[in-house]
Amino acid sequence: MQGSLADNAGPRYRHVAGESAPYETITVDKLTPIIGAEIGGIDLSSPLSNRQQDEIHRALAENLVIFFRDQHLSPAQHMAFGRLFGDLHLHPAAPYEAGMPEMMIIHSDKNSPRANGEGWHTDVSCDVEPPMGSILHIKKCPPKGGDTLFASMYAAYEALSDRMKKYLEGMTAIHDGEHVYRGLFKGLGVADKPVYPRAEHPVVRTHPVTGRKGLYVNAGFTTSLVGVPRDEGDAIIHYLYRHMENPLFQCRFRWRENSIAFWDNRCTQHRAMWDYWPNTRSGHRVTVKGDKPF
Repeated sequence: MQGSLADNAGPRYRHVAGESAPYETITVDKLTPIIGAEIGGIDLSSPLSNRQQDEIHRALAENLVIFFRDQHLSPAQHMAFGRLFGDLHLHPAAPYEAGMPEMMIIHSDKNSPRANGEGWHTDVSCDVEPPMGSILHIKKCPPKGGDTLFASMYAAYEALSDRMKKYLEGMTAIHDGEHVYRGLFKGLGVADKPVYPRAEHPVVRTHPVTGRKGLYVNAGFTTSLVGVPRDEGDAIIHYLYRHMENPLFQCRFRWRENSIAFWDNRCTQHRAMWDYWPNTRSGHRVTVKGDKPF
């Protein structure tokens, strides 16, 4: 299903669509040929058959981020859906619902000093074993605005020149949560921890399911390249950040109440637009544990 993205003579970004076997238990409406699809014909509050689960797994692998409309899930159902993909991850800093540490609160209103996910990032990449995926259920939306942008890190990598790919081969980077999380949720009554996660990950990551390579640095958590002079490393990672933001690598999701987005943190980045102040956007997120990048 996947196609080639690199074309260094002329336009450096191209996608060739491939054939994919039809789905039997869900509908899949692609947002772009590169990334994103709306999934229909399924109620996530009901028990899912093995075939439905398999096809959701496949849709996520093929589209990197998938979206569901008109889903009315209780917190228990939300967590149960997440557990179909693995054990649930506990966020190192964010507020959560009482008695449900897996259920992260996502909320911004006229009194908020900031909104969740305003800059391009991959969730909690500072963990030694960063999350596999995140499942966000938005229950209250602003009348306009509040979209989320998603970008394919496969596409970003494949559009690099061969020379840049060779330079990045085998390189690692530091991902640090300290500067991100220290004091971030103080206004919500969340006490700081003595330390926050810090990890070293490959700059180019191989996806454990698809086998495809993607860039794995992000402006939220990545602080430096290992074994590279600081000025050179800063120049390279800031070039990569600008490169990743190319709209050709992206899809944009317009939220409606009771919509769900499920993205694969191993091959995507995302950015939530806070263009709806003083209106409210509110929901919950559960996150699925991942493994050590390679």
